[in-house]
Amino acid sequence: MKPIRLRVRARLASAAAVVAALGLALTGLPGLTGDADAAPKPLDKGIPCKDYFDLADDIQAIAELPEFDASRAKAHWDTYDYVNPGKQWDGLEPPGQEVIDRLEDLEKQPPKSEPKDRIYWAWLQARKANKEAWGDWSHWRDVRLIRNSGNDPRGKAFEKKVIKDHGLIGPEWICQKEVEFTDPDTKKTYRRQLDAYNTKTKQILEIKSNGQPDPKQKPKDIAWSKDKNWRQSTMKYVYGQPQEKSAATLKQELSKNAPGRVTEYNYRSDKVEKAPSGGVRAKSTNMQPPGKPPTTGGGANDLIRESRPSPKTMAEFLNKKNAADPGRLSPRGAGGVDFTTLELRYVGEPVKGEGLDYGFSAEEDPEEKSGWGGKEKAQLISDAFLTWLALTPDKFWVNLNPDEPNRVMDARFGKTDAGRILLEADLRMKHDFFKAMDPKTDLGKRFWASLPKVNGRPCFTGIRNWIEPKTATVREQDGGIYILDAPLKLESTPQDFTTDPGGDQICDPTKAERDQAQRVIDQMIVPEVEKTINTAPQYADLRRVYTARVAAEWIRLQDAKTPTDYRSIINSNDVTSWPLRAPNQNWDKNELFKKYRDIFLNGEFQYDVDTDEGVMVYIVGGVDFSKQPKRNISKTEFTTGHSNLPRQTQTSVKTLTDNAKDDDGNVLLLGGNTTSTDTGGGGDEPGPDPTPTPTPTEPGEPTDKPTTPGPDPSTPPATGGNTGGQNDPDPDGDLADTGSDTPIGLIAGIAAALAALGGGLIWWKRRTALQE
Repeated sequence: MKPIRLRVRARLASAAAVVAALGLALTGLPGLTGDADAAPKPLDKGIPCKDYFDLADDIQAIAELPEFDASRAKAHWDTYDYVNPGKQWDGLEPPGQEVIDRLEDLEKQPPKSEPKDRIYWAWLQARKANKEAWGDWSHWRDVRLIRNSGNDPRGKAFEKKVIKDHGLIGPEWICQKEVEFTDPDTKKTYRRQLDAYNTKTKQILEIKSNGQPDPKQKPKDIAWSKDKNWRQSTMKYVYGQPQEKSAATLKQELSKNAPGRVTEYNYRSDKVEKAPSGGVRAKSTNMQPPGKPPTTGGGANDLIRESRPSPKTMAEFLNKKNAADPGRLSPRGAGGVDFTTLELRYVGEPVKGEGLDYGFSAEEDPEEKSGWGGKEKAQLISDAFLTWLALTPDKFWVNLNPDEPNRVMDARFGKTDAGRILLEADLRMKHDFFKAMDPKTDLGKRFWASLPKVNGRPCFTGIRNWIEPKTATVREQDGGIYILDAPLKLESTPQDFTTDPGGDQICDPTKAERDQAQRVIDQMIVPEVEKTINTAPQYADLRRVYTARVAAEWIRLQDAKTPTDYRSIINSNDVTSWPLRAPNQNWDKNELFKKYRDIFLNGEFQYDVDTDEGVMVYIVGGVDFSKQPKRNISKTEFTTGHSNLPRQTQTSVKTLTDNAKDDDGNVLLLGGNTTSTDTGGGGDEPGPDPTPTPTPTEPGEPTDKPTTPGPDPSTPPATGGNTGGQNDPDPDGDLADTGSDTPIGLIAGIAAALAALGGGLIWWKRRTALQE
């Protein structure tokens, strides 16, 4: 039979959490005030941990409690669940003025039968008390209502997990025992509640679901380390998340007073926060087909809700969050995610009616000062993913060619952000290409000196540059696809154009001279610009759009086999649900073409280049985007290099987690499901099996034929184009290279999706001859 005391304790803890979340005053409530002169309350003797957490007598430990410092192996990382009573209101919008007027003058909290009014009333009270801190409804909702109400249940759930997983259910293990420590230097006595205490070994467990100790407990633990009455005891700090600096600092300080008696145990476990049923939930439409109300939820959705649109507004939110949580009891949030690096890296099996699992990756900000732009970046990825599904592949082209002003891009593609990103990236690459040639830089100086000379002048002809994918590394497994690496490469070739920018031609090279100049470009300029494309922030949106296309092609192939939730939009050519979004809603492809043409005709850079005739002024200005090969690595290679990724990806559908790959220490995973629900009671499940599920087959014969790529870079698409059917043949035959000389047709046509078909070029003309 459960002790009555346990039930009372649980109810008080829950009530305290809700009251703290709502910021309600406790004055005047019976039993919560007392006589200041009354005798101190006796020390709580605690409860056997087995009874406190209602654990079975025959529970089996899954891990031994280590004697010394230890960290949980990455292969064993798992999850635990808990219910946050405030989370059921994460979608509650601010009250209207009529509601504010009705509640603002109320002297007491509205009745429980009006939960929304109670919440709004609590916010209005907080706003009255500190308008600067809590004048913004969303700040108060996310920080006070939701975050604070989750701290206590999360901590208790992790404590229960540690006790259960390590089988600490013997009569010697007591939880919530109160003791006193006296600091001999200050003569001050502290009352301390211990998470768990072993009466036989005198070991104290301080269990933290986050990665740092509570600063309020620091002086108490320092007193313990000095108290001669506790010299026979030891203290072990158990952390559920990566340790922050304060954890190591405290351990060092305690160890000076209690050498050999203080240890740490990093028992890595990811929290999965659930909500009670009811309330008003925050859902999005990310990655889901149109025509239905928002149903997408999961770990990414929670973080995106916290993310603010700009660095300034995010900094304001984080300042208020940290002020409300000086002890940093809350787990890692949106501030630790650099959303500017967000990319789609996984989509699961698209079973009709069951939603789609998906996973993003992003770099971590250990300082937790990032976190802005999450909604915008996730929206771009989702819009691009659905655009690639909706348009037939013959629409996936853009064309910056001075000879073809009327064929910049397909009209429907030009009304989407995916199309905009491709065209803007083409123009940006021209700029970066010629910037790399600047003779004022070491690379540029060496480049001009290495070119063939004609009449003493460095010489090369017009060129066309384009970006195309290198071989992407993916893994098809368990009905889904992991996009492990999707690098891009820069191609360059000589090309002439009929549009003449005017001016004197510097030289008329022979074929041998053209080839020699191109070799210099390929060896010196192309690698530098290619590195920029794959790493620089100005191409982050291009990389986002590209990986979304890889995922979309996977869905196309699955839908060709069995109908999915996406069948009605595939090849529909209807992209009205994913238009150009603010601040680019008025973007015009023709305006960008005009800018490009102006650069072509008038030049963008002027280079002063040493020649035999003195310093010459070279004026240059001036891509294409096409192929997409991919390599589906073997099960052995995937398991060797990414053994933890399947488990961590499934965890990321529910909550933020780390990649758990040794050389990706700063990569976070966050995802969701398009029909996600996270309501229900907390659990004690150890999480997914740490062993990756085996793949039934190795890559070999083609699984499907690819979609048809877009028009050739030099040929306008015929009116109407092809139908873009999922099973059209791939004329190039190299868009789905598996690395085993056997194309499997996974992501063919992605090249077409990203085809930027026009002239990337360089022209130069002689404007003036400067005196030596």
